Amino acid sequence: MRTADPYRDTDVIDSRAPRFNQAVIGSLAVIAFVTGFWALLALLALQLALGLTLGRRWCLPCLTYFELVQPRLGEGPVEDSRPPRFANLVGLVVLGAASLLLWLDYETVGWALGLLVAGLALLAATTGLCVGCELYRLGARLRGVKERHIDRVDLGDLGEVAAHGVAANVIVEFTHPLCSDCRELERRLRAEGRNVVTVNVRERPELARKYGIALVPTAVAVGPDGTVTARVS
Repeated sequence: MRTADPYRDTDVIDSRAPRFNQAVIGSLAVIAFVTGFWALLALLALQLALGLTLGRRWCLPCLTYFELVQPRLGEGPVEDSRPPRFANLVGLVVLGAASLLLWLDYETVGWALGLLVAGLALLAATTGLCVGCELYRLGARLRGVKERHIDRVDLGDLGEVAAHGVAANVIVEFTHPLCSDCRELERRLRAEGRNVVTVNVRERPELARKYGIALVPTAVAVGPDGTVTARVS
């Protein structure tokens, strides 16, 4: 069963979907080079543009994955959709530039850009190393959206903490409702008998900013006075 609807819950995505999309783009870009049919690069750029502007229902590789592949393999880990979306934007720009250059008969540079996209897309598909995603994360850090060391948590921010009591440590876990790793961490901690207070970063973005939560799940052990005694995850 799906925990995230692929067409409504667009802030997250099945982590296998971007890799499937990259495999399709990389393979077709190689075919374009081998056959000399450069218009195929333009069609790939058009598909990326439609998916980015009109949604996943307009992206043929996305539809293929969500309608044919995912129902058979099951849903993979759910992740933030912003890094792969940015990677698609980078691919759109480079493929668009390659198509324009090839149309203007600058074949060497045009095919070089096309092969660059093919290589990076196939690298992401086979190894999971997405260069565009890493560029997004680098840009986020440069913009100041970066993880900070948490020394103290204001107990007044945690409405549930009173229900657990503050005589002993509680685990404060910053999570997203559609994050697979978040659910797994919470299950493990509760199975260990730990008192867990969850903070939904989608509903409480101000707390994510306040404590510098760049990735979920982030979990810390908090003492009775709000001092962070250990980082759990």
